[in-house]
Amino acid sequence: MSTNLSNHAVVSREDWLEARKQLLAKEKEATRLLDRLAAERRALPWVKVEKIYLFDTPTGKVSLESLFAGRSQLVMYHFMFGPDWQEGCPSCSYVSDHTDGRLPHLAARDVSFVAVSRAPMAKIAGFKDRMGWKFNWVSSNGSDFNADYHVSFRKEEAASGKVDYNYELQEFPSTEGPGVSVFYRDAKGDIYHTYSAYGRGVETLVGTYRVLDLVPKGRDEDELDFSMAWVRYHDQYETNVFADADKPYWPETAGAGCCGK
Repeated sequence: MSTNLSNHAVVSREDWLEARKQLLAKEKEATRLLDRLAAERRALPWVKVEKIYLFDTPTGKVSLESLFAGRSQLVMYHFMFGPDWQEGCPSCSYVSDHTDGRLPHLAARDVSFVAVSRAPMAKIAGFKDRMGWKFNWVSSNGSDFNADYHVSFRKEEAASGKVDYNYELQEFPSTEGPGVSVFYRDAKGDIYHTYSAYGRGVETLVGTYRVLDLVPKGRDEDELDFSMAWVRYHDQYETNVFADADKPYWPETAGAGCCGK
């Protein structure tokens, strides 16, 4: 829902505080609901992974078990990057920009993280280097992994007009789709698929949206052709906030006319 900032209500501090308390009650209700949903998510039944999957890495092929890196829980981000693509998906890149900072915290809670795409390893490595990312990223090229987890669609499936994505048959504009899947490895080494989310389900990985939801303009996506049409690779925005990282946040002329300037 868009917000008309030019005609927004302006009230006294007392009236604002009353409105804020009413909203706070709803926010707390939503937080408790999310806690209950998280508990239900953890209580979902599991599916044992019986098929052998091999992934290409910079040091050779590895098994799904190896991706756990000695931990019992694995989160895999299905990054849209087809074998014949020259770059990874901009929207998946936006999601992935949020990843590196949380890796040590996930590891401290017995969780490994890895991205997976069908692009060959050489393309993945080059794009990863360009973006400056450190997280592990593997290729499933040549395996059934992406198709089995409904994030890549075979030609005959796409030709039918609808693909199996986000737990329903639907029209989809690409041969690749985004998603996140979770796996658990028990003490015997058996691996179980515990959860997958697709579409807007991957927003849980995007901290920027959480911040945009706080500001007056919100996500400001209602008038766009699609929700993430504004997203660019982080090295292609008109303003590079990292380029002048060693300079003050404010220009030297800021405040001219006050404080004796």
